[in-house]
Amino acid sequence: MNWAVIIPLLIFLVLIFGIGFWSNRYIQSSNSFLQEYFLGGRQLGGFVLAMTMMATYGSASSFIGGPGVAYTKGLGWVLLSMAQLATGYFVLMVLGKKFAIVARRYKAITIIDFLKSRYQSKAVVLLSAASIIIFLFSAMAAQWVGGARLIESLTGLSYTTALFIFAVSVLVYVIIGGFRAVALTDAVQGTVMLFGTIILLVATVIAGGGLSNIMGELVAENPNLVTPFGADADLTPLYVSSFWILVGVGVIGLPQITVRAMSYKDSKAMHKAIIVGTIVIGAIMLGMHLIGVLARPVVPGVEIGDMVMPTLTMKVLPPFIAGIVLAAPMAAIMSTVDSLLILVGSTVVKDIYINYMKPNASEQQVKKASFIVTSVIGISVVLFALSPPDLLIWLNLFAFGGLESVFIWPVVFGLYWSTGNKYGALASMVVGMGSYILFDRFYPTAFGMHTVVLPILLSLIVYVIVSLLTSKKVGKAEFV
Repeated sequence: MNWAVIIPLLIFLVLIFGIGFWSNRYIQSSNSFLQEYFLGGRQLGGFVLAMTMMATYGSASSFIGGPGVAYTKGLGWVLLSMAQLATGYFVLMVLGKKFAIVARRYKAITIIDFLKSRYQSKAVVLLSAASIIIFLFSAMAAQWVGGARLIESLTGLSYTTALFIFAVSVLVYVIIGGFRAVALTDAVQGTVMLFGTIILLVATVIAGGGLSNIMGELVAENPNLVTPFGADADLTPLYVSSFWILVGVGVIGLPQITVRAMSYKDSKAMHKAIIVGTIVIGAIMLGMHLIGVLARPVVPGVEIGDMVMPTLTMKVLPPFIAGIVLAAPMAAIMSTVDSLLILVGSTVVKDIYINYMKPNASEQQVKKASFIVTSVIGISVVLFALSPPDLLIWLNLFAFGGLESVFIWPVVFGLYWSTGNKYGALASMVVGMGSYILFDRFYPTAFGMHTVVLPILLSLIVYVIVSLLTSKKVGKAEFV
């Protein structure tokens, strides 16, 4: 083992555990277990809100898979990835103060709580819960495989041992500390990601002999590497533009991001989060993907894209600094996993158990159910990850697209269009999910665009038409 690399990672894990135990004090003293465990008491400040949104959104695909694809595609993939710049801005500006106000009025703890109160439909609730569990379980498994692979490559431990270490680390602080622990560790992890990105970018440029030298080598190898069209000239303007839907505007439909828009304490915190989040997401996404391209002359011949970041870091940085920097992808993976874990847990406990199985459950029963469900889900993902699939950025993007196709219009129209009703929402969700799976399976690049574009368009059309046709039957919503 390279202890100079491992020690900073161990210190990082100890810090994360400490935050989990500290956050547990709030759960024990809170008057509302659900509000505290799943939303941090709706008391997130601007900086923590920005960092938890960024850290939840940034994942193995941003820090390992994304740079690996950029290593292969060139600067064209960097341009494509910058569609993510406005993610936090879109979410908080579109949902804004109104979403937080309405969520408080409905006493909504989860995104499904909001949909349940807005549409008064059991079918909408159950379809939403099924979508979250199916899509996020697969996304979570990929992240856990990524965490285990990273530990495996750094320590030389077996994959199974590395997976166990990673699983225990995440489960302990999520089960003990709840949403507040997730949000606070996200703030720490987000900060680590930002500084790790800057350090590695500077070290890569120096190791490559300066930007001019690196660019010269890229042009000599393949001039397409420095064009917007990618190494194989397959990044068309329409395909790149469609990513503004998938990782830009469409992020409003991701439940793990949307729930954060109901957790801040006041409008000042939201405004601060918009500014801080946009700057941090822009810096990290640009930095990490640019590093992937610049790494090509520095560490040539890397055949597995997911190995580019660990290989580069170990080459261009001293061991102890490399350990600190490699805490960044570890932080990205952990912060995504913990957020998905708490979201799937809240879906099962709050949206299924309390709503339909035991509405009169006591506080103690809810606590017990939350801890058990979170543990069972975590263990299930570990068992699934024992036979690891390939860690691909595409699996994450598949889950993103599926969730966006299901949730974006029921959430946005549910908030701003009083004529929208349960029939429109249900039809939109069914068409969004069904068409997304069909397009992804049989026609993944319809008309040269990413799969998600047409399902989101179809679900929009269906929501509007069905809501208008059934408006007299249901009437207008009273939520403003």
